[in-house]
Amino acid sequence: MKSFTQVKGIAAPMDRANVDTDMIIPKNFLKSIKRTGFGKNLFDELRYLDEGLPDQDCSGRPLNEEFPLNFPRYQGASILLARENFGCGSSREHAPWALDDYGFRAVIAPSYADIFFNNSFKNGLLPIILSAEIVEQLFQEMYATEGYELDIDLEAQTVTTPSGESFGFEVDEFRKHCLLNGLDDIGLTLQEADAIREYEVRRKQQAPWLFGAIQPE
Repeated sequence: MKSFTQVKGIAAPMDRANVDTDMIIPKNFLKSIKRTGFGKNLFDELRYLDEGLPDQDCSGRPLNEEFPLNFPRYQGASILLARENFGCGSSREHAPWALDDYGFRAVIAPSYADIFFNNSFKNGLLPIILSAEIVEQLFQEMYATEGYELDIDLEAQTVTTPSGESFGFEVDEFRKHCLLNGLDDIGLTLQEADAIREYEVRRKQQAPWLFGAIQPE
C-alpha cells in the first residue's frame, strides 16, 4: 500500500450529498479483485453519456461535459471535496480502489458511511472529516479559483488553503501510523513474520499430524 505523508494538489468537487458506492463504482464493474484498473470507471454513470462495459476502452466514449471531473480545470486533481454521508450504500472495497486508481489521495467531507470510511484507510485513501461550514468554505473558494490547491499534512493533521488558512482534523493514531508507513492488513501481518515462522515450527513439533506427517507406531 502507498504511504501517505503529505499531499498538495488540485481539489475537485463532488457537490452532492449521499453519494453511494454504486455511484462511485457501478456494480457491473466489480468483476476483478485487483486494486487497479477501476479509475477509468470512477463515477462512470456521471462521467459518460453511454453505458459502460467491463474491460472497455473508455478513451472514445462520449463524455458528459456537465460533470465537473470532465472539466479541464479539474484534470489531475488529487483531492476530492464531497458532501455529507459520502460512500453510503453497499460495502465494496472497489470504491476506494477506484478513487485511488483515478488519482485521488484524499477525500474531504463532513461525514462518511462507516464501511467506506474504514475501507479507505485500509487501502491508502485518507478520508478527512471537517465541519459542514468549513467544507462549504472550501467549495466556494475552489469554485472561485481555478487551479485551487489544498495542502494536506497527515503528520500535522492539517488541511491548508492557498491563502495559508489551516484547518485541523482528527485521525485515529493507529490508522495514522498505518497510512504514514504504507501498512495495510497484509503489511501489518508481515511485520510479525519471524514470530509466525517460529510458531509454525513449534506447532509442527507439537502436532505433526496437522502438517501431513505420519506418527510412528
